[in-house]
Amino acid sequence: MDSEQLREHAHKMVDFIADYYKTIENFPVLSQVQPGYLEKLLPDSAPDYPEPLEHVLNDVQEKILPGVTHWQSPNYYAYFPSNSSIAGFLGEMLSAGLNIVGFSWITSPAATELETIVLDWLAKALELPHDFLSTGQGGGVIQGTASEAVLVVMLAARDKMLRTVGKDALPKLVTYASDQTHSSLLKACQIGGLNPELCRSLKTDSSTNYALSPDVFSEAVSRDIACGLIPFFLCATVGTTSSTAIDPLPELGKIAKARNIWFHVDAAYAGSACLCPDELIQDRSALIQSLSTNPEYLKNKASQGNMVIDYKDWQIPLGRRFRSLKLWMVMRLYGLEGLRNHTRNHINLAAYFEELVGQDPRFKVVAPRTFSLVCFRLLPPANSEDINKLNRDLLDSVNSTGSVFITHTVLSGQFILRFAVGAPLTEQRHVDAAWRILQEKATALLGSL
Repeated sequence: MDSEQLREHAHKMVDFIADYYKTIENFPVLSQVQPGYLEKLLPDSAPDYPEPLEHVLNDVQEKILPGVTHWQSPNYYAYFPSNSSIAGFLGEMLSAGLNIVGFSWITSPAATELETIVLDWLAKALELPHDFLSTGQGGGVIQGTASEAVLVVMLAARDKMLRTVGKDALPKLVTYASDQTHSSLLKACQIGGLNPELCRSLKTDSSTNYALSPDVFSEAVSRDIACGLIPFFLCATVGTTSSTAIDPLPELGKIAKARNIWFHVDAAYAGSACLCPDELIQDRSALIQSLSTNPEYLKNKASQGNMVIDYKDWQIPLGRRFRSLKLWMVMRLYGLEGLRNHTRNHINLAAYFEELVGQDPRFKVVAPRTFSLVCFRLLPPANSEDINKLNRDLLDSVNSTGSVFITHTVLSGQFILRFAVGAPLTEQRHVDAAWRILQEKATALLGSL
């Protein structure tokens, strides 16, 4: 394509996306297709000759969108939100258009320097200590996912400890987290070659609102040291997946510091309320020592002279996109106050839903609402025993309508419904509509018992 063809096609694509957002409430939130639906609709081989964009977009409308679960729908309350925005979309377009591979400073100086600057902006917005800024000992790097972030820091922590105790001590390294920690931690342990039996999942319960108890952590560390093991990594969470529990960071941090344990904080949900998923680290040298590679074909004067940051040494892959453009545009086009208001609105809508649940004696809120997630369940009549089945049936009945999408978790052996507010387009009228569906389906289920 030449520039004019790009202009023509890009305009059509933007119109298509704008129309999609305009009509997004017309789609079932949760896709209603059956497995294997798409192979019946598409040819079994690629076309030999070019097709017009109009034909492709028609197929997207008729064949692809029915198989999409609409994460940006105002009626999406499942998992945690994956928020988009016009500012983010524009930044994504620009990043894709420039299409650089910024693994080192010299491959695109602006990509490296902009990422350093905007993550310093973020650290300042979070009021983090100076150590976390690029002008201190730390800094930020945008990882693709929180799963990549925990793997990166675990490898850095592992290698830092092994440089002290010797490489033969790898089978003795112990990792700690609560049983509410995201499953990506266990995967990181597996990839990092750690003993999976020494990845401690410390039990939580309702007495601490499912947060990790410092006493439980301290006792586990003492037991392991007495057995000749080496505690090296603690993952705490601000906003757990099941119930948005907040682990007590100051108390856990004191124990970790006293025991020389790397302290990682996973804030992939609650931290995203403070702008975006990313990774900030207090001591960047640990990352670089663990992940740095320096083949001859990547050497250059700026890198060799330690004058610049090469983000290839802060992550798993070599290549990286110009992702900081997206964050830069979001922070500039909305401003910190605009983003704070966006977050407050979601929290207020969740509090409103919590009030609705509390007004219906058939339902019960089962965990404190900390951010914009409400955990609740339907209570059975006195003669019913299987409360978990009742709530599973309610979940399936609600989601089968296509009008709303919620998910579940298990807390203390109880099947719990989760209502996570976070889609950019969600308003109070959508929350009201979702609550009406929940009440109607609950009435039907209870009436059938």
